[in-house]
Amino acid sequence: MEKISKCGIINRMKKILTASSNPSVIQTVKSACVRYSTYFQTDILSDTEQIITYIDYEFPEIKVLDFTSPEIDANRILLEINSDSWLHYGGIIVVCRDQKQVLEIEEKKDVNILVAQTEKNFTKHFSRLLRILHQNQQFLLSRGMQDTIGGREIGSFVCGNDPMDIRFYTNFLVGYLYNTNRISENERFSLQMALMELLTNALEHGNLNITYEEKSKWMTQGSDILELIAERAALPEYKDKKISISYAIGKHVSKFIIKDDGKGFDWRTRTQTSAEASDLHGRGISLSKNLVKNLTYNNVGNQVSFEIDNLRNKTNTIPVIMKPFDVINFTDKQIVCRENEPSSDLFFIVSGRFAIYSGRKLISVLTPNDLFIGEMAFLLNDRRTATVLSVGNATLIKIPKSAFLALIRKNPHYGIFLSKLLAQRLNTQTHRNQGK
Repeated sequence: MEKISKCGIINRMKKILTASSNPSVIQTVKSACVRYSTYFQTDILSDTEQIITYIDYEFPEIKVLDFTSPEIDANRILLEINSDSWLHYGGIIVVCRDQKQVLEIEEKKDVNILVAQTEKNFTKHFSRLLRILHQNQQFLLSRGMQDTIGGREIGSFVCGNDPMDIRFYTNFLVGYLYNTNRISENERFSLQMALMELLTNALEHGNLNITYEEKSKWMTQGSDILELIAERAALPEYKDKKISISYAIGKHVSKFIIKDDGKGFDWRTRTQTSAEASDLHGRGISLSKNLVKNLTYNNVGNQVSFEIDNLRNKTNTIPVIMKPFDVINFTDKQIVCRENEPSSDLFFIVSGRFAIYSGRKLISVLTPNDLFIGEMAFLLNDRRTATVLSVGNATLIKIPKSAFLALIRKNPHYGIFLSKLLAQRLNTQTHRNQGK
């Protein structure tokens, strides 16, 4: 099922893999999918081999991975997903046995994990998480589709006073920026840390009015800060307060604004002294200033904004199946291939830009977001339909058809994925042309 959004994106039914044998987990997912039946459907599997095969061939956008089901090797499934993060990126919601395991999963800092929850919290919150995913489903697009959104993406999230909300929205946003080549491996950790620090400040010191001294005393006693947050959030004067996270993702720079419903704080003093804060806490602002750029507060201190530079014309991950092939570097205006020449090599775009000419007319300029050059000649055993020139320094991986087909025979799921990718892009282009 498909429908076209206002920004021209094809909104098709999203698949949820429920890797579980736990009746409570299964029923929670089923009930939520009934509620959002127009947008989500689930397949339920409890055999580890079948789950891995399903992930390889169906490419579900959302995966519910249940660590409470003893017959499922959830750690092995995570390893299989991460063995080729280019192919298997997407949203993983992990159901854990207890809070200790939640912390262990969070320590993995896996960019594909949206949130880890105990079974109790999962049954309580999953429907809400699915609603968030539905409202922001452009973040679940396949590889190479992000440019259909346009040069600038603007939006916002609103979350309550639950630390789980903060982690979910942070992982959701950072994962999307990483998987669409806006940030590198190192930059995703920096952005994730900055967002977590600033959102935690908005929650604790903004909305819940927990002072620096109160937090220090609580932590000195060895108490869990989450207990203080839950205790304070339940009070009538705090329970309805919200935090908004606004984003403007441009081609070159992305900007973020975090605003809480608190009274603000003396950020001028805190930014000067936080570098000397105790080992327990208090370094969040100074740490964040070192991780991002142009970090500023409004006058009262209940709103903070910052920016990051986006990667330009560069992929952050290379598909595992592409790694055996030759990497070719180009300087400005070097010819990749000529119109009408007999060649069926496929090229994977690693970095840079490439101008496509038919005759003497410029047809388009391709970047890593377009993924490939030469797929038509590759698929049809045809002559080149255009001349391709590099624009500035650029890098391609050259993939001979015979060698690639041999690898596809060993990894047939890759062939299915690439076929789906090309079909999706063709479908999007068809809808664009029909709308003109």
